[in-house]
Amino acid sequence: MRVCIFEDEGYESLYPLSLTRPVFELRCGQITLRERILRSFPGEKISYFMRDYLVPIFQKNKPGVSVNNTNVLKNEDTLFINGRWLLGEGELSQDGQEEAGVCGKDILYLRVRAKRMKDCFSSDFTELFTSLKQRLKKRQIKAGLITYAWDLIENNSRVLREDFDFKNNKGIQGEFSSSARIYGKEDNIFVAKSAKIQPLVLLDTEEGPIYIDEEAKVFAHSHIRGPSYIGKRSQILGAKIGEGTSIGPACRIGGEVEESIIYGFSNKPHEGFLGHSYVGEWVNLGALCTNSDLKNDYSSVQVHIKGKLQDSGLVKVGSFIGDHSKLGIGCLLNTGTVIGASSNVVAAAGVLPKFVPSFTWCLNGKFYKGYGFEKTINTAKMVISRRGVTMSLEEVEMLKEVFKTTEKERDRLIERSRR
Repeated sequence: MRVCIFEDEGYESLYPLSLTRPVFELRCGQITLRERILRSFPGEKISYFMRDYLVPIFQKNKPGVSVNNTNVLKNEDTLFINGRWLLGEGELSQDGQEEAGVCGKDILYLRVRAKRMKDCFSSDFTELFTSLKQRLKKRQIKAGLITYAWDLIENNSRVLREDFDFKNNKGIQGEFSSSARIYGKEDNIFVAKSAKIQPLVLLDTEEGPIYIDEEAKVFAHSHIRGPSYIGKRSQILGAKIGEGTSIGPACRIGGEVEESIIYGFSNKPHEGFLGHSYVGEWVNLGALCTNSDLKNDYSSVQVHIKGKLQDSGLVKVGSFIGDHSKLGIGCLLNTGTVIGASSNVVAAAGVLPKFVPSFTWCLNGKFYKGYGFEKTINTAKMVISRRGVTMSLEEVEMLKEVFKTTEKERDRLIERSRR
């Protein structure tokens, strides 16, 4: 059976994180939603369907995969899986009758046999999918469908525990200083062979496991509480890492972090607090940047979603920061702050706006166009080159489309801030 992982219209509610990647490339626990789905279907043929502007860079990073190609589905039994599904082990099987699995109003999966696929076939994915779901018997299922970015944070601790058990890697294989300490169960620790733990590090497994991946380095005086994941080549710079935190790969983290996901190649090397937040790729947080994740009146936090404030229904919600954004020293972020992709934020006299559009400068609490697209991209190229990475033409074109997609919202808010 072919497994087909697809995006639905829910990607917009996951902006700015999904502006620059398909929803199934979002991370929760140690791995992405896509990798979690594939873990349940090893060896199966895989197809992907996503927004067109994301295809070139996805194919460049994963050569040889089938993307937005309906022809490969025509004569095959196919299992369509919603890419927003935080799929647990054993939750879904290829076997069983034809049906549409539904969670509320959202399609979780379609299990389709080759004959029906042939009868309903269309080269247009939307038409094909619509035709199939109309003809299949529906089955309501309670499942972990990611609707908003805070859903990833809310599930992170649980999933980190599951990932540790799934990999079943335990023990200290790498360099571990004689003055470093484990507080709690030692079989809740994994330190990879090429990882290094310096003196006076405390690893606390009382509440969950800690997984320190290849080439990661934990510097002296760091304190890490599980469940946590320190990704490949990441550095923990004397930081206090709280439970429910996923970091990496190749991040440099200092200060205090808890209940947060930092995607990769992002820096928070200095003091400052980050809590209940999701930080994208190639983000830099300057010294003393701090976000609030709890309101003084303990009421539920509202977050800017699709141009409106959405009540999260949660008491603790931090910040959501898109790829390539930069925050200057001393930035103070309110509960539920959203910062778009490739934005430049400078500290103001007080708390910054709760929403900063993509490709925008935020100075003294007001919005500006900044240097424009070309200069922003040149800066991004310079930033990633410092890590020995070259920005591809496909990535530039993807960011150009993000720039166009967010233009109306950006112009509207810049105009409003001038009044």
